[in-house]
Amino acid sequence: MADKQIRLTADNVEDQSRQVVDVIAGGGVAIIPLDVAYAIVGNSEASIRTIFSAKNRSFKKPSGMFSNYDLLKEIQIIEPAKHEIIKAVIFDNDLPMSTVAPFRADHPIFKDVPPFVLKNSTKIGTLDMLLNAGVFHNEMTRQSMERGMPILGSSANTSLTGSKYTLAEIDAPVMDAADILVDGGKSKYANDEGRSSTIIDFGDFTTIRVGVCYDKLCDIFLKFDVDLKKIGMAG
Repeated sequence: MADKQIRLTADNVEDQSRQVVDVIAGGGVAIIPLDVAYAIVGNSEASIRTIFSAKNRSFKKPSGMFSNYDLLKEIQIIEPAKHEIIKAVIFDNDLPMSTVAPFRADHPIFKDVPPFVLKNSTKIGTLDMLLNAGVFHNEMTRQSMERGMPILGSSANTSLTGSKYTLAEIDAPVMDAADILVDGGKSKYANDEGRSSTIIDFGDFTTIRVGVCYDKLCDIFLKFDVDLKKIGMAG
């Protein structure tokens, strides 16, 4: 943690997102409010190592990347017909979701990403991209695109203890790892099960993680003749 940890109360999304992105660009760690849960994010090798250590997270579990639909189209390799499902989820129904798919590692946004960071943000040639997870997520994604710098991380909790939906719930080692924190109150999709975003593999439509809004997502996918519950969980 920096000598002086910066704490903000959410009130100006654009300006505060800029402060957070500045900290990340400088190699720091941030904790921010998302609709799905609070997230801890960074970009540098030092920040990613700090996040994994604070969470007691195995390096076998890669970080995810903040995204929006425009960035997804540039980076993830997904069949055109499947894009209609993504648009139905995030635009027509305004729901969050994480997509996993092969990706273009040669995209310019990754040009300054250290090999260690890219290795621990991907898995067997695929990348997890979080979509439509709230105003801070969307604004920080926009600014990260402007700077050509990905924002990477995971939920702000000790590994395997369930997602946290207020700053007060976050364990001290995770909180102390952050250089900047934004208090946005309680997450929109707070739940008793400790779930965060639902993660879907867009290669075979297996569910990697059942998360918030899962039943609603299943209903949307069914309209495209994809039965997520029947296909089941990824092995």
